[in-house]
Amino acid sequence: MRHLLLLAAGCICACFSVGCAPVAATASSAAKASPGTVTKPPEGFTKTIVLWPNGAPGALGTGDGDVPKMYVYPATGAGTHTAVIVMPGGGYAHLAMEREGGAEARWLNERGVTAFVLEYRLGPRYHFPSPMLDGARAVRYVRSNAGELDVAKDRIGLWGFSAGAHLAGYLAAVHDGGKAGAGDPIERVSDRPDFAVLSYGRFSMDQAIPRKTNLQGLLGDHPTQAMIDEVWVAKLVTKDTPPCFIYSTTADQIVNSLNSTALYDALKRVGVPVELHIFERGGHGTGMAQGIKNLPELAIYPTLLANWMQMHGWITED
Repeated sequence: MRHLLLLAAGCICACFSVGCAPVAATASSAAKASPGTVTKPPEGFTKTIVLWPNGAPGALGTGDGDVPKMYVYPATGAGTHTAVIVMPGGGYAHLAMEREGGAEARWLNERGVTAFVLEYRLGPRYHFPSPMLDGARAVRYVRSNAGELDVAKDRIGLWGFSAGAHLAGYLAAVHDGGKAGAGDPIERVSDRPDFAVLSYGRFSMDQAIPRKTNLQGLLGDHPTQAMIDEVWVAKLVTKDTPPCFIYSTTADQIVNSLNSTALYDALKRVGVPVELHIFERGGHGTGMAQGIKNLPELAIYPTLLANWMQMHGWITED
């Protein structure tokens, strides 16, 4: 690992660290006192998986917002399936579970892919690295239970939107091969995804890129430069980052598409396979981009993604 994860007081012990992130945001007493965000589940799932049945590392309670979980959408049909963990957006403050979760999971099911919609912990109650720990645990869980879930250990992808895309991009860049000797067998397997689909995410913290927010939901209101650097995805990628598919729009006024080009450039420099699509029109939060009034050109997005996944063998051609 490139760094040692140092955790703020009351967070978690090093054995649960995610990849190589050294700096953690310290939760304020006000954030600790606030209840966890209650999230409405997406539609159509078959079961729920609690990622840490005995309590998540650093959990401040046992309410709904304190319990990271996945909603499962198993693919039908014979054979071992590709798995995709969908990570909804919401500024690390809430989650668009249906528009950027359930809809995508059902689309993946129709193409023979088993999907999981991740409910990760949110600010202001939880800051970095809690969402990253939840995402890494989701990958480890799917990989360690691949046989039971009927998925392939080497075909586990992430699909994130907005803040969820930032989270997915971070996990694509920062990961490990498993923690040898960990008491929890799930922690002994790798949290490296095999591919990542990244929709209109914040990947650069460059002050020159226009922005509406500074990831306050993840970092709090007054992050230090060290904290900002720790979540600057475009600076964290390495040649071991998996293939990525990036989608955004030029007209997005919330997350500037320069974030997508910055990540594309960083990936290309280190030789990671990457495909980038930036549409001229369309605001933030387009999801699957289907049926958006006056923006028919965006509807091709899922087809482009399916073609990319077929090219790599993650979706079987009809």
